[in-house]
Amino acid sequence: MSTEERRTLAWHETLEIHELVAFQSNGLIKLKKMIKEVNDPELREIYRKSILDIESNIKELIPFYSLAPAGREEDLRNDLGFYAGDLLGLLKTSVRNYSIAITETATPSLRNVLTNHLLKAIKGHEQIFNYMYKKGYYPSYDLNALLSNDLKIANKALQMK
Repeated sequence: MSTEERRTLAWHETLEIHELVAFQSNGLIKLKKMIKEVNDPELREIYRKSILDIESNIKELIPFYSLAPAGREEDLRNDLGFYAGDLLGLLKTSVRNYSIAITETATPSLRNVLTNHLLKAIKGHEQIFNYMYKKGYYPSYDLNALLSNDLKIANKALQMK
């Protein structure tokens, strides 16, 4: 069957969309909360434009959820889930950034420091992932629930004023 004939996304595509929507939805909520505190007109305009761009991104990705390989059940997220998800994103990004920085480091003492930071970020990621999984905020082994959570938080982010 050709890629044009497929009526669903591939699993890896679905998971990439999940990552993008979850990350951007959390970021959108933060931006919408923080813009109220930005007094500089130029920076406020950058925030406003970023909010509009991210809203557009999410709106363009959401239709692809209907092409996911399985159906979904509704599941609510509360603020603890948002805060935990934000920390998960921070630590995941830290792992990626430290990994890249290590490959650019020529000074052994700096490489040791960065490696220690990377290991702390990995451990922190493990802790917050386990917390989220245990609390039902990140049902990583249930694709239906995972995608349902994404849609719920994406819609919450889009509806915020």
